[in-house]
Amino acid sequence: MENNPFPDLELLGFDPWFLEQTEDPVHDPFEIARVTAVHKDAYTISNGRASVNAEITGKLMFTAESPQDYPVVGDWVVAQFLDENTFGIIHDILSRKTTLMRKTPGKKIDHQLIAANIDTAMVVQALDDDFNLRRLERYLVMINDGNIRPLVLLSKRDLVPAAEIEQKVQFISNTYPDLTVATLSNLEESGLDEINGLLESGKTYCLLGSSGVGKTTLLNNFLGKAEYETAAVREKDSKGRHTTTQRQLVRLENGAMIVDTPGMRELGFVGMETGIQETFPEIEALADQCRYRDCSHTQEEGCAVIGGVKDGIIQEERYQNYLKVQKESSFNEMSYLEKRQKDKQFGKMIKTVLKHSKNK
Repeated sequence: MENNPFPDLELLGFDPWFLEQTEDPVHDPFEIARVTAVHKDAYTISNGRASVNAEITGKLMFTAESPQDYPVVGDWVVAQFLDENTFGIIHDILSRKTTLMRKTPGKKIDHQLIAANIDTAMVVQALDDDFNLRRLERYLVMINDGNIRPLVLLSKRDLVPAAEIEQKVQFISNTYPDLTVATLSNLEESGLDEINGLLESGKTYCLLGSSGVGKTTLLNNFLGKAEYETAAVREKDSKGRHTTTQRQLVRLENGAMIVDTPGMRELGFVGMETGIQETFPEIEALADQCRYRDCSHTQEEGCAVIGGVKDGIIQEERYQNYLKVQKESSFNEMSYLEKRQKDKQFGKMIKTVLKHSKNK
């Protein structure tokens, strides 16, 4: 990187883009660092020379309006390294180039930021019982909405006949011809060289997928050692136990960085219109031809989408998944906006009460 004032950060994937978004110059005693792990109330940050535990300032904590205002794995932050580089304080978060986000698990409707500044998200599905194209579509909605490049890795190819593997790969490629799909076996360590060849130095990748599909084992294989704990899957349903309990960023020998994430049982959406459009492009293209502008694509006369399903242009299961995802995203967005509006009104009421109390 020419004229780079932060040469040590190149090892962590620092890009001139982040510096261009920074309004104020970063001078001593402050410096730029990357968040490499998030714990309950603490963080691990690195400046390329030292990796330390860190906390956020009280100002950053009390000005945060939502979970998105807190640091997340992959973030670039303005920090101080104290006590001879043994502890850090995070003062600010630099603008994010990309975000990987989902709805908060459970009944609460809010955004949960999984990771930031990811270049490529690798969705891992096992070729046995875990393979599910509808679930893959949900992952793609989240990835596309975050402006992140998707990559599909199909694991456990040692358990499935070659003809079935080819059929499943073709199944994905028929729907997404531009999507790169690679197969592998962690047990036989086959296919790993091909996938390793897809990883670029200085780029950040993220592993996504259900528990038991082999994400952490794959990461250990990339590292060449069993650095992270794994657990066997249950025989009756091929499901694994959660062995990754926190999100963490690690640097591989080839210079690429990978964020390992816990398996996701829930993958909900809040207002992901862009992600839906990019994941279901052929449905969105037909939607523009519907007779009514506010067509729900469920029962209206002159609906081009329903016509596409009848004519076999759109797969019935894909169409149903599209409706489900769109309905879920829109409903959660309305609920989220209503909640934010109530929170703002409550905040104004508190400020008014405090103001009157001071004037008495």
